[in-house]
Parts: sequence; C-alpha cells; structure tokens
Amino acid sequence: MPLEVTQLIDAPPGAVWDELTRVSRWSRWGPSVVDVECDDECIRRNSRGRVRTALGFWLPFEVTAMEPGRSWRWRVGGIPATGHRVEPEGPGRCRLVFEIPWWAALYAPVCRAAADRIARICAATAENEPD
Repeated sequence: MPLEVTQLIDAPPGAVWDELTRVSRWSRWGPSVVDVECDDECIRRNSRGRVRTALGFWLPFEVTAMEPGRSWRWRVGGIPATGHRVEPEGPGRCRLVFEIPWWAALYAPVCRAAADRIARICAATAENEPD
C-alpha cells in the first residue's frame, strides 16, 4: 500500500486533471521539476519524455498507466514513481491524491508542497472563471 498525500481543492476535477496532465505546467507546481520535454502537451498512457530536476540533471519518464480524468502513474529514471489521482467531492470540489511508493516516503514533503501549489493555482483559476 503506497503512502498518500491528499488535498481537498475548491475547483472542478477537470481543472485539477488538466493541471496534472499538461506538461508545460509541471514546473509551476512541482518543486522537483524545473523543465519538461515531451512530444505530448497533455500526457497519455505511454507518453515519454524527460524532466529536468531541481538538481539540474535530466531523467527520462514514461507514463505507465492512465485512467483519463481520474488517475495516472509513471516511471522516472526507469523506477516506478508517484501516482496521481483526482476524486470528485461534489460540485466544484475534488480531492487530489499523490501516491508515493513506501521506499520513497521521504518524498512526501515534496508532494505536499506540490498539492498545496496545485490547490492554490486551481482555486484561483476557478474563482476567476465566469459563472
């Protein structure tokens, strides 16, 4: 059973999903991601590319599982990494979940910071959208 970092977000699930799957946005909310190269702007199953880490080096990635609008998992540097889930919690609200392998438990604070950033970004966007 993976460790989970969760965050309730006052924004529609689709907005959070878009933030999670659009590679051009990853560096906005991912503390460990500085840049991304991928042929797919919105990832899908089997999307491949590479991420430049906060430490300055590039790591290849592959999206290994995807349930569109709901969840995705990936391998980074050939190693199974975090899972990402969006769960509806009512009108205009959802729960974001990062699944962290047990061996990467020290990565939980990074995921907490990412979840907080996504919540702020998506809630601010939702506030500014016309009714």
